[in-house]
Amino acid sequence: MDEETKEMLKKRERIKSQRPDFIHQEWFRRSKIDRDTWRKPKGVHSKARQNKKYRSKNVNIGYRSPEKVRGLHPSGFEEVLVHNTDDLEDLDSDKQAVRIGHSVGMRKRIKIEEKADEMDLRVLNPS
Repeated sequence: MDEETKEMLKKRERIKSQRPDFIHQEWFRRSKIDRDTWRKPKGVHSKARQNKKYRSKNVNIGYRSPEKVRGLHPSGFEEVLVHNTDDLEDLDSDKQAVRIGHSVGMRKRIKIEEKADEMDLRVLNPS
């Protein structure tokens, strides 16, 4: 991994730590509204839509992570979902890491992990 990518990963962690919790407007009034699901405030008199300081923050493009590291694992590898040993072909061990699918059983999981070790691929969820 090059130095620029490492710097971008550090920057992404800093941005994520400073990012506020985007909460649903007036989530405390109705029990059916989930606090963590953000919806754009659309009311005519809505103070959240008007970005008043005493209301929660709205989702904004400025909170986004750097484009180069967007979607990468915190280790800097691109995650590839694998369900059998054939999926390991054509993977680059320098840029990609393997995540074994949830529905894969133990016998096939062990085979996938052995082949990944032979190919020097990192397994993100080893058994």
